[in-house]
Amino acid sequence: MKDIEGIADIKILVDRFYEKVRRDELLAPVFASRINDWQPHLQTMYRFWNAALLGVRGYVGNPFSKHATLAIDGRHFDQWIRLFYETIDEHFVGPVADDAKTRSMIMAHTFYQRMHEHNVGESSV
Repeated sequence: MKDIEGIADIKILVDRFYEKVRRDELLAPVFASRINDWQPHLQTMYRFWNAALLGVRGYVGNPFSKHATLAIDGRHFDQWIRLFYETIDEHFVGPVADDAKTRSMIMAHTFYQRMHEHNVGESSV
């Protein structure tokens, strides 16, 4: 195995990960409720991870806004992280692969916290 080195590797990571997500009992319904055509989503994820891991410009967006209204909880975040780590471990090894794990954990934690705060704020209105 080798490290994540370029867009071809990013595509492997994203494609294999979302194959798992689409088969997952817990996550598949969440994604199916929002994504009808997977190609635009995958293209966005290629750009996102290419920018995040390799510093290649191309991603523009606010990922949190797309997730803020999802009906998900800690179980969903845990499963997302488990599948993401599993996909990395199956295909890559090295500092960038390790960075992908670190960044994914930080994102999941941040999103979970922000979603919790958003939902608590709405319920007290």
